[in-house]
Amino acid sequence: MQLKKFLILTQLLLASAIAQSQVTDNTLSELRQRIVAIVSQPQFDGAMWGVQIISLGSQKTVFETNAHKLFSPASNSKLYTVALALDRLGPDFRIKTSLFAKSKPNKRGTLSGDLIIYGRGDPCINARLHGGDIFQALEPLVAALTNAGVKRIKGDLIADDSFIRGPEFGSGWSWEDLEFSYGAEISALTINDNVLEAYVSPSDSLGKACSVRLRDWALPHGRATVRVGEMPALVFSNYTVTAESGSRRSIHFYRPLKQNVVYVSGQMPSGGGTYTNEVTLSNPAGLFARLFREALARHGIKIGGRIRTVNWLDRQIEPLDPASMVELGYMESLPMRDLAREVQKPSQNLYADLLLAQVGEQSRQHLASPGEAETTGRRTRIRGNEATSEELGLAELTNFLGRVGIKSSETIFEEGSGLSRNNLTTPAATIQLLEYMDKSQCGGPFKESLPIAGVDGTLRNRMKGTPAAGNVRAKTGSLLWSAAISGFVTTAASERLAFSIMLNRYHQSGPGQSAREELDKIVVLLARFQGKTGE
Repeated sequence: MQLKKFLILTQLLLASAIAQSQVTDNTLSELRQRIVAIVSQPQFDGAMWGVQIISLGSQKTVFETNAHKLFSPASNSKLYTVALALDRLGPDFRIKTSLFAKSKPNKRGTLSGDLIIYGRGDPCINARLHGGDIFQALEPLVAALTNAGVKRIKGDLIADDSFIRGPEFGSGWSWEDLEFSYGAEISALTINDNVLEAYVSPSDSLGKACSVRLRDWALPHGRATVRVGEMPALVFSNYTVTAESGSRRSIHFYRPLKQNVVYVSGQMPSGGGTYTNEVTLSNPAGLFARLFREALARHGIKIGGRIRTVNWLDRQIEPLDPASMVELGYMESLPMRDLAREVQKPSQNLYADLLLAQVGEQSRQHLASPGEAETTGRRTRIRGNEATSEELGLAELTNFLGRVGIKSSETIFEEGSGLSRNNLTTPAATIQLLEYMDKSQCGGPFKESLPIAGVDGTLRNRMKGTPAAGNVRAKTGSLLWSAAISGFVTTAASERLAFSIMLNRYHQSGPGQSAREELDKIVVLLARFQGKTGE
């Protein structure tokens, strides 16, 4: 009897929740009351909400709370970086990767000296965008060399990533982040998102070590088969064990900083299938060179020398003068309008920081020597010639936001992706940015780069089955104790709104209390709103 009563009560509560979720607000007052009911729940007593919602038509403020307080925006930082890149570089800008040599090949196709691969931060050279085939991604660069008549290289193959100056990590990144794919190193010669896939499979015998291997890109090369897993890109130190069937899988990867030795520990249950993990590596330019060497070998082009890498510090001692070199060929990235999509849809940290560095380096050539550049955050004025790519990019961001009309007190950025916990901005500043980009000549590519609720990117599994699905275009953000969503929505009355919702210092204390679900509730309310803000 008690069970029957419990089931009836549960059904009534469920029906009430469904009915409540379908309630449509007809007045602005009703909408505001429902938003207040969400942000004032007791579970948020120790947290802080920041919200601003405005009508792009009437310019009326729909709702706001703590709109001018600084919040950690997490990946909402990418809204600023992508807007900057589109504004400064233009939607059709492409990033070039060049092949330099001191001279052209002779009549027999022999290049007497070294071949330099000079990268400028193209993020598109990866297997993911080329049907899973990394060599298809490198094919345009190989074709450029063969079109130049090169059949043999006597010298070394030099991977030069000196275009981007500064550390390979973004300012303010936590060291723990560097263990994961979202914390991959920043390099002007980025390859396969600067990660490799590792596979862990249980042994056939209990107690024995599991099999740990990298993804194999098999390459016919003479009598042997050269595999990426056999290249000195990453070395595994295997401390795993095969456990009994049905036991819990527990696999851990640890790569010390600046090393390419990965310690793998934990257990896999017998018959438990294969566990896959993306592993970061140090000095991705070296991997680029190794893969390019193999790509050349597939086309019969041999390299007599060795592989070397050169970074920005090396070039301070031995500068590269492209004007004195022969550019044998080059390949170009996707246009910026597509790069913006590749940043925003999946929230790709590496790509965002590469774009910020690109803006910085494009601005360097306009600095009068010895010029100065203003940077944000904890840094003061620095000499332009000594500035890193990141610092110059941030200086450009400061100038851009000033033109947008955002007060300098409302934004503090240390890097471009939002992985830094020291990035700070306000909901009001984010709304100003969204309003500006909505009217900008680059507004189309900017809005098209945003994830669509219930459809793609980081919003593909959110707000499904609601009026927000297929309607909302917004950038998400997530760090420990930080959640955000900012973008555009069209109401049930066909009014376009811009919103920025941030929740910081919230600790989920139970099921059904996730930060992103609470943020989504507000966005869905906006999509359902049938009233008019101007009335």
